[in-house]
Amino acid sequence: QKTSICYLSFPDSYSGGLGDTQFSFRLRQSGGPRTSPFQDDGRYNREAPLTLQCKHVQCWKGWCWGGLTLRCALFQSLVLVSRLPYVNLFQSLLQLIAPEYFDKLEPCLEAVCNEIDQWPPPVPGQTLNLPVMGVVIQVRIPSRVDKPGSSPVKQFNQENLLPAPLVLPSVHELDLFRCFQPVLIHIQMLWELMLLGEPMVVMAPSPTVSSEMVLALTSVLAPLRYCCDFRPYFTIHDSEFKEYTTRTQAPPNIVVGVTNPFFIKTLQHWPHILRVGELRMSGDLPKQVKVKKLAKLKTLDTKPGIYTSYKTFLHKDKSLIKRLLKVSPSHSLLHAGWENCSSSLEHYIASLMPLQRAITPWKNPPQIRPFCQEDFMKSLEHAGPQLTCVLKGDWLGLYRRFFKSPNFDGWFRQRHREMTHKLEALHLEAICEADIVAWMKDKSEVEIVDLVLKLREKLVRARCQHLPVKEETLQRVGLYIDTIIGSLPEDLQAVLHHP
Repeated sequence: QKTSICYLSFPDSYSGGLGDTQFSFRLRQSGGPRTSPFQDDGRYNREAPLTLQCKHVQCWKGWCWGGLTLRCALFQSLVLVSRLPYVNLFQSLLQLIAPEYFDKLEPCLEAVCNEIDQWPPPVPGQTLNLPVMGVVIQVRIPSRVDKPGSSPVKQFNQENLLPAPLVLPSVHELDLFRCFQPVLIHIQMLWELMLLGEPMVVMAPSPTVSSEMVLALTSVLAPLRYCCDFRPYFTIHDSEFKEYTTRTQAPPNIVVGVTNPFFIKTLQHWPHILRVGELRMSGDLPKQVKVKKLAKLKTLDTKPGIYTSYKTFLHKDKSLIKRLLKVSPSHSLLHAGWENCSSSLEHYIASLMPLQRAITPWKNPPQIRPFCQEDFMKSLEHAGPQLTCVLKGDWLGLYRRFFKSPNFDGWFRQRHREMTHKLEALHLEAICEADIVAWMKDKSEVEIVDLVLKLREKLVRARCQHLPVKEETLQRVGLYIDTIIGSLPEDLQAVLHHP
């Protein structure tokens, strides 16, 4: 992993005129624990948006700041590695640290690390003031309950912060409009490719453009979590190089960002290739790239464009494209596709949940009915997006392809887990409302002891998994357990009090 980080920290291209540059990368975690440090209390993953959670982390995220240093006139890089996908925060942090580090070296880095060690943990919904190198970075950690399009940053206690804080409008969101400038007229095609988890290569002139475009592509599905692999910046030295360039098997479900022209030849068998030029900071929109046949991707001077034979399932929404081209769009405008796609899915999956009246206190909660793709497709005939959405086209075909993608599997697992937790929470509430004393009248000691053990197990699981249960309910379950134990003979009480 250290060797991979070293290779990923420098531009992998033939360009010799590189100035200060900043980009990000991602690499697989090999060996060691694959759980997040934020799983200890569970609060972070429970309250953070799906796209920012750190469950079962298998990849490191890296942010790199590099440039020619005056001290030795060499291109040098400073890298920050984290499990958290806080793009804006870590880029801003590196912009502060790197120039000072290259001037003062290790003493500067040691001082910075000591300051960062004192930072509070990221708590969703809270605004944090993070001091470093005489600057206070103020940023709000997003929460699952945030409304789309709402302003994420609120000013708190400004009068007590000297100097004035560096306020970041978002801890993680990219300027999608700027990233997608040359491909805005193809945004629906790119959205479909991301939704279906299609393999894609992003060929860019620099690691900065490569990493920004890949991160923008994988975030366009939000609030759906992109469940496939992605590499914002990939080099020929990567350990997966042979796996991705082989022609003996189909490319994996991954988005790969590259800069070395060597990849034009080695990856031309991939089904979707996006070649882009330098991104513009402001001004008029650049010329929109064209969709071209893969057969034209042959020479090193290939022009920017989307090289694919993919035919979209949905017709192009010209009104949406016009709005995108005229004004800088909000994230909610670009994310409207998933809302249209998910409404029917959410309606159907809600029908799989057992009725609340079927939950009784002294029986195991009923099972969630299995997801049947054919039943879902039939439900679309009367309530599908083709009837209500302005986007027309082959919605049924799009859903069928989506069901085969890792993104559907990830979405369904998450929703099924949430529904299971909801069932367990409703079961605990039903127990609290039941008459325990009346239930125990005609029960044997074995049945009563078995109930105590089951209730204890439920209580532990509710706290460990942070089920959506009020603390008052958990306390009542604890009192119920004490009441039941108190009704048993003293010898059994002693055993149950001290297992």
